[in-house]
Amino acid sequence: MEFQIIWFILWGTLWAVYFMVDGFDFGVGILHSFIGKTEGEKKTIIRTIGPVWDGNEVWLVTAGGATFAAFPGTYALMFSYLYSALLLILFALIVRGVGLEFREKVEGAGWKRMCDIAIFAGSFLPALLFGVAFGNIFQGIPMDASGYHGNLLTLLNPYGLLTGILFVLLFIVHGALWLSVKTNGDLSRRASSVAGKLWYALLVSAVLFLIYTASATNLYSNYLKNPVWFVVPVTAVLALLGIKLFALKGGYLGSFYASCLTVLTVTFTGVTGLYPNLIPSSLDKNYSLTIFNSSSSPYTLKIMTVVALIFVPVVISYQIWVYRIFRQKLTVDEVLKEGESY
Repeated sequence: MEFQIIWFILWGTLWAVYFMVDGFDFGVGILHSFIGKTEGEKKTIIRTIGPVWDGNEVWLVTAGGATFAAFPGTYALMFSYLYSALLLILFALIVRGVGLEFREKVEGAGWKRMCDIAIFAGSFLPALLFGVAFGNIFQGIPMDASGYHGNLLTLLNPYGLLTGILFVLLFIVHGALWLSVKTNGDLSRRASSVAGKLWYALLVSAVLFLIYTASATNLYSNYLKNPVWFVVPVTAVLALLGIKLFALKGGYLGSFYASCLTVLTVTFTGVTGLYPNLIPSSLDKNYSLTIFNSSSSPYTLKIMTVVALIFVPVVISYQIWVYRIFRQKLTVDEVLKEGESY
């Protein structure tokens, strides 16, 4: 197997894992002020992601770093053509971090309200804009020898917005299921109720996305050429249905795991359809960026493969350890006794 293909698979995996682990952080941040009815409940909600949210963002840094090192041509044009959207994502992530870390440092009600807004906005905007960005990549960017023919508003096209809505609903359901697993009592029941109700909206958006993808993109061409690859979108559909089936039986841990699989396979559905493109051109396919015309040298990819084989398992092991340490459920009374959010 060529190193470009290996790194394309790893590139897709890094983005999929990032969306899986930081996706429920986004969902929790969006739901924080809606599910939390009291100050104690809001503190508890933040506490569920407190020990892990910043560690989850390691996967974003890794995905961006892998794009830069393995496919520098793609990295350069992605951060040029999609600069406005990616800059907004960066600012939103900074605002979210400030809201999460400093909310409990001041006792004033006004300060807490401002931090709550920051947490919501810093969670909603990245969820939406990541979906918009990937939706535009799926359908192709208007670029040719003259460069990029568009702006931020160009990215806010119907297919891009639909993909953004899909990401937002997927992460909200993901986050609600995380809360239902990590909390007890009324808070857990409220979160599971939100997940159950919004699942239907997620199902509708997923169906619309699959239908619209057939006309707006060329993603299905790879699946038609290689029917065995249909296992990826089929698994995504089954995992999405599994969320509801587990929830109906009261198995919210199983429902959360099904949600994790849904996020992974939805991402891979798009990535698999892209191959070998990384950023296709909607104007002229000759100007599309592929894993072959935008990659680093084979020697560089070989060294990076060795480095990845050493350090990626280390990161995975560390994160498993962290999740295991903080695996206990949280109650509002316990959090209030501790005084600090985390």
